[in-house]
Parts: sequence; structure tokens; C-alpha cells
Amino acid sequence: MFEHTSEVIRCETLLKQQDVPVRVMGPPPEMQTGCDLVIEFPLIEELAIRRVLEQTGIFPLQIVPVTAPLLTPVDLFAVTDFGDYLMVRAANMKMTVAKDTLEIVNISGGGCPDIPYLASEMVGKRLQDAPRPREIGHTLCGYALELAYEELRRQCLV
Repeated sequence: MFEHTSEVIRCETLLKQQDVPVRVMGPPPEMQTGCDLVIEFPLIEELAIRRVLEQTGIFPLQIVPVTAPLLTPVDLFAVTDFGDYLMVRAANMKMTVAKDTLEIVNISGGGCPDIPYLASEMVGKRLQDAPRPREIGHTLCGYALELAYEELRRQCLV
């Protein structure tokens, strides 16, 4: 767990560049403090991860082994197939595409200030032609939208 979601995003990027198997998840309910994210990683990697993070000035608030069901991180994704449309929810953000054209038809959710801008830049464009939310957004909601975007690309652009 980190103090700020921006640290989670930096941590994920850094560790993936180092080929460390990590996943961004929602924190267990007992640890939630608001709009939170956590990094899930194999416990065997802890020492190496701590070294990498310390070298870059990223310091987690805590590292908690998942030893009980109540401490299990929460999956951020839900996929809903509406027949002609496919919607992916990642955390509090949703992105929907038309399955036949892969056009982004809707973006909804979140309360961050960059979401209207992200929607205006992405809705009406094909999934493969739209800008990546992570490149033009700067908030937790933008990050969650990036996760939905990546999942839609994974499911639709096989």
C-alpha cells in the first residue's frame, strides 16, 4: 500500500519494466481509506522489489502478506456483454465498445476532473485508434480507464 495512487502507478510501471510480475488491485476492505489501489506481487519478490523502489525514492506505507481471506485484494474488473456491445468496468470507470466496429461508444463513472476530457477524446474513435487514457489523463479515474481500455484491447484485438 502507498500513500498516494500516483505512487502505485509509478511502482507498477517501474516493476513491469523490470519484468516483475505485479497486478494493480483494489485494497482489501479492511485497508481501504478512499480511492485506493495496491500492488499485488509474489511474496518471494519482496526483497528485490523493496530494493528497486528504494533506489527510485518510492516507499510503500506497508507490505502485507495475504494470509487470510479478508486480506485478499479486490479484483478491479467486471466484463459485461450486451450482445452488440462489450463493457469493461475497472474500479469505478466503465468503457463500452460496439463489438462489430470496435468504436468506443461510452465512457462513464468516476468523479475526477479529467474524465470529460478523456471521454471527448476517445468516444467515437475505434479502440485501436483512440489515445491511451494513461497518456492524456492524470488522475486515478484516468488510470482506471486505462485498465478498462487495456482489458477491452485484450478481449477484442486478439
